[in-house]
Formats: sequence, C-alpha cells, structure tokens
Amino acid sequence: MDKSDLLLRVDSALNDIRPHLFIDGGNVEVVGITDEMCVQIKWMGNCQGCQMSTMTLKAGIEQTLKSKLPEISGVVAVN
Repeated sequence: MDKSDLLLRVDSALNDIRPHLFIDGGNVEVVGITDEMCVQIKWMGNCQGCQMSTMTLKAGIEQTLKSKLPEISGVVAVN
C-alpha cells in the first residue's frame, strides 16, 4: 500500500473523532506519515492550546487509528 492511500484511510478514520473535536471548536489535520509509520497531525482551532490535547492524542486519536489501521506505529502532533 502506498502512503497516499494510507493517508486517505487515516483521514477517513479520523472522521470518527472529529465530531468530538468540533464540539469544542477544534479539529485535526493529517500532515504526513513517517517512514516508521507514525502519523503526524496538526491541531486546529481550540485544540491548539488545549491542556487536554495530549490525552486526546493518545487516548482518542492514536487508539482509534491503531485499532482501524494496525500498521500505524503511533501519532505525534507537530504543532
């Protein structure tokens, strides 16, 4: 599978989480995927400065992506 297909699958999987982020005025954007299969995201809106963003990243985004896409090794925020 090439990375462009994987990026589309990651973005689609994030649609399960986005409604929860929208409630608080936030969102998340996929920036890329490293060679080590780590997804890079960018927080948007109110998520950028939120104190809960680390927990949301690990307990929400990373767990969701790993459960749907087992080839993903992790998720990191680049902002």
